Amino acid sequence: MLELRNVTKRFPGTIAVDNVSFSAHPGEITGYLGPNGSGKSTTMKMITGLIEMSSGEILFDGVPIRNDLLAYKRRMGYVPEEPYLYTHLSGLEYLAMVSQLRGLPAKPAANCINGLLRLFSLHGDRHSPISNYSKGMRQKVLLSAALLHNPDLILLDEPFSGLDVGTALVLRSLIQELAARGKVVLFSSHELETVERVSSRVVILHRGKIVADDSIEHLRTLMALPTLEDIFSQLAVEQDTAGISREIADLIGA
Repeated sequence: MLELRNVTKRFPGTIAVDNVSFSAHPGEITGYLGPNGSGKSTTMKMITGLIEMSSGEILFDGVPIRNDLLAYKRRMGYVPEEPYLYTHLSGLEYLAMVSQLRGLPAKPAANCINGLLRLFSLHGDRHSPISNYSKGMRQKVLLSAALLHNPDLILLDEPFSGLDVGTALVLRSLIQELAARGKVVLFSSHELETVERVSSRVVILHRGKIVADDSIEHLRTLMALPTLEDIFSQLAVEQDTAGISREIADLIGA
């Protein structure tokens, strides 16, 4: 289980994440939502150990991650929002490098890499430099790298970005399959329909604070709203979207 206890992150002049507590359980898919600037990506970076908390505690399987960050990272797979890759390498070379850095046995790793490249439709481009890859192809390389070592905790920050429809459907099914096999899955996405389809529960962040932490079904009943999009708009979107739309249409003379 992944657990955040009163996690806070302060930057000069602002509090990006304010006393956030929630848990993500094995066998469940937890959607982590929030508008831009809500502190969502900052939270994800703290969970990965990329940035330090100002206060609070993050635990995995009951153990604070700061006790042994390296051991924790061995059990974690992370897909960041932006696909930062060594673009002079080919897809095959990049995944081979990742497997070596993780100390994976060479032959099983090579078989796994070959299978991932084939199943993600990258096998024909495996020797091409990543600089020639589309954004969706780069995203598939990141997904492969995150799953290569069979992690117990899977963190996905906008994992559907740039993916074609077919691969997005595969990824959606894959997230569900991994959760069914006992993985802890936490993912953040602007694709609210996808979040609604796959998540067991959602945590919604607004201005650094949690405004909802519940199953989607219970939130629907509690708020008497039919969709996750309606719930998200009610809890975390302050602007009058319909009013703004009318003003833009009026402005251009539509």
